[in-house]
Amino acid sequence: MFKINNVNSQFILSLIIIAIGYTFKRLNLIKEEDGDGMSRIIFNITLPSLIFVTFNSMKIDHSLILLTIISAGYGIIMSFIGVFIFRKEQRNMRGTLAMVVPGFNIGLFAYPLIQSIWGKSGLKYIGMFDMGNSLTMFVFCYIIAAYFSSTETKLEIKEIVKNSFKSVPLMAYIISLFVNLAGFHLPSPFIAVCGIISKSNTPLSLLLLGVFLNFSIDKSHYKNIIKILTIRYSIGLIIGIMLFLILPFDSMFRYTILIGLILPIGMAVIPYAVQFNYDKKLIGTLCNITMILSFALIWIIIAL
Repeated sequence: MFKINNVNSQFILSLIIIAIGYTFKRLNLIKEEDGDGMSRIIFNITLPSLIFVTFNSMKIDHSLILLTIISAGYGIIMSFIGVFIFRKEQRNMRGTLAMVVPGFNIGLFAYPLIQSIWGKSGLKYIGMFDMGNSLTMFVFCYIIAAYFSSTETKLEIKEIVKNSFKSVPLMAYIISLFVNLAGFHLPSPFIAVCGIISKSNTPLSLLLLGVFLNFSIDKSHYKNIIKILTIRYSIGLIIGIMLFLILPFDSMFRYTILIGLILPIGMAVIPYAVQFNYDKKLIGTLCNITMILSFALIWIIIAL
């Protein structure tokens, strides 16, 4: 399917681009606050464009739909596990820790790596996996964040739906899925424009990962950080390896699950931390550490 040398070169190139983003931040040529604007461009423009282009011509079969089901099911299970494991923590800390257990960073992290290694054929698999992940991030993580918040938050179905519909990538998935299943295609001029815009998604996403990278860790958070890492990666690796070995589908399907279940913490939890007054620094630290660990683990898995 792919050559090891090519895979290593793609990872090295990705690492260089991430390092460029981090270096520019360290030199104060780019500030971390600038990353917020970059992330809005990626999530609202370049990533949806890539989704429209990828799904416009792909054929959705039963196995691809199963990817969405596995991703969503795993997210639901991990949501309950997170709430249960941290049940003895103070309410606000319980919400902080429980909401980062499920959910993955696919838009910023997985998409550029998958595209650089497997190209468009890999994107349709990770895209279907991300549909289920979107349900986890914008429904279950939001419910956990709102429920355990110390602020006076009234959890209503209307607010959950409203929060979900704020996600432009999720709406892009839904529109693309309905159009595809109906047997239609999006207008050619629209796809042509999206095709041009989507080419910037990978470099922008990798640069942004570098801008957000931060190596400072508060010692008081060591215990909780180790707990989160242990839960996410031990369960993710065990389930991922089991499914990789037993599922009777093609290698790209199985690699998507194996890689998908060890991806970093989803970035959507950061705005939730701000909205519900959680420990933003702890959550930011966890996002950074999981990005580094996931990058290393995926490189090892694919190289092997």
